[in-house]
Amino acid sequence: MSSKRTLDAFFTSSPKRKRTEGNVADQEHAGKSEHQAYPYPISDLPASLSKDVASLPARQPREINDQPDLDLLYFEPYIPQYMCKELFQFLRSELPFYRVEYDIKRGGIQTHIKTPRWTTVFGLDDTSYFSHDGTITDKLSSMRANDKRYDRYPPRPIPKCLDDLRQSTEAATGCVFNFCLVNYYASGADSISFHSDDERFLGTDPAIASFSLGARRDFLMKHKPPLGGQGQAKEGKTLKLPLGSGDMVLMKGRTQSNWLHSIPKRTGKNQDDGGRINITFRRAMVKDGTENYYNYNVGTGPAYRWDKQTREMVLCKTNTGSKGSDGKQAETA
Repeated sequence: MSSKRTLDAFFTSSPKRKRTEGNVADQEHAGKSEHQAYPYPISDLPASLSKDVASLPARQPREINDQPDLDLLYFEPYIPQYMCKELFQFLRSELPFYRVEYDIKRGGIQTHIKTPRWTTVFGLDDTSYFSHDGTITDKLSSMRANDKRYDRYPPRPIPKCLDDLRQSTEAATGCVFNFCLVNYYASGADSISFHSDDERFLGTDPAIASFSLGARRDFLMKHKPPLGGQGQAKEGKTLKLPLGSGDMVLMKGRTQSNWLHSIPKRTGKNQDDGGRINITFRRAMVKDGTENYYNYNVGTGPAYRWDKQTREMVLCKTNTGSKGSDGKQAETA
């Protein structure tokens, strides 16, 4: 069963609401995505945005493959400027976010980590699918998937407001994705350290599609050092892409197994930048991927939602999710 047919089966529609000029939350919506694992129903994109997303990308990509093991497609932009502000404000207002905390051992020392950005995630690995009533069904047996990893962190389908973009991305790249990770960088003080998306549950040479909305932030990449940290990294310079709102980078081929990437902090006059949303699509092959993504991007603490009056994330009335456990964090930039 295709992911599109499966998700469409339980996206419910409600009557369209009259558009109120200048207020994203009051613009007409075709319906809402609902699931028992959501903290609340998530609105679909306004009809105008949904229609335009289907016709993307705005520009064909350029290849960046002039350094060892580097294989990128850079869309500048993928989403045109006239859509970016409305899409950024819509997703910031509609999606549930989490401030995940977890413990990890580094050099034998237990360290408590507070994730320096807001996170959320949706999707399910390749072993299972969401049935018509939203329950998780094993692909091989066609029976309800009973697995403690799913019980601990209940997976939830990609809501239609993000699935519209997933379908566009698959059509533009020829890749298949079953997970959507979203980061919200509230200011330049929020960041992500150098890492690679090379977990085994992603398979060999995974493709990661990474979108930027909102403030422009530098995206840094550097070649990994040799195993064991001995010797010098392969010849090549650090790559810096000044990602603007609407840009998308597809990292593919040997990139994840050989390169690190990060979003560094911004300081001084550039720190209060109005915020940035990063959306990444990827494909988890096995259940360990589902457990990892929900552990480190939702967890067991409270859900938050953007408040337009106070202009900050506030606790949801209905809450699930946000302290992780020991292990490697699923990162996205």
